[in-house]
Amino acid sequence: MGKVIMYSVVSVDGFIADENDHPGPLFDWYGNGDVPLDASGEINVSRTSYEYIRPYWDQIGVTIVGRHVFDLTNGWDGTPPGGVDDVVVVTHRPAPESWPAEAPYHFVDSVEAAMTRAQELAGDRVVEVAAGDVGGQLLAAGLVDEVRMDVVPVVLGAGKRYFGSVDTQHLLDGPDEVVQGNRVLHLRYQVRRG
Repeated sequence: MGKVIMYSVVSVDGFIADENDHPGPLFDWYGNGDVPLDASGEINVSRTSYEYIRPYWDQIGVTIVGRHVFDLTNGWDGTPPGGVDDVVVVTHRPAPESWPAEAPYHFVDSVEAAMTRAQELAGDRVVEVAAGDVGGQLLAAGLVDEVRMDVVPVVLGAGKRYFGSVDTQHLLDGPDEVVQGNRVLHLRYQVRRG
């Protein structure tokens, strides 16, 4: 079974989007370099960021998201982002009526069911958990092994919290890795057990 990693870009005050779900300047660093991060050529980062992120992206087999993220992105039009094989969506609603049955998306009704399905699909590859409410629920349930965050030097002041509505203390070890990119700081922590 692969690692379970919670990940997102985050402001220095801990938000992954503003109150209207807009990332604002959080993704600006995706265009401030000269190294293409993916085949689209739309994301260009510094060499340092590329060397940190690309190997991680290549390990991801499945991404778990909540229905809110799915709806905001329109499910990335049926194509999982970043070359991921499958997406597991935590929701209490069925897939949209017009959703293509062949799209590699799996709709489940709990974070536990999401993790079970994601690990079946991922095998020994990484299960990535999108930060926010679903990510916070998986962390609180003890199902996350590692936290990765790309910290951008901006203060949003309010918005969607990286750990969602987590209201109890969780200790992390490390940081195991600190990499400074161009206007972004890449951090990696192990979740402390016991």
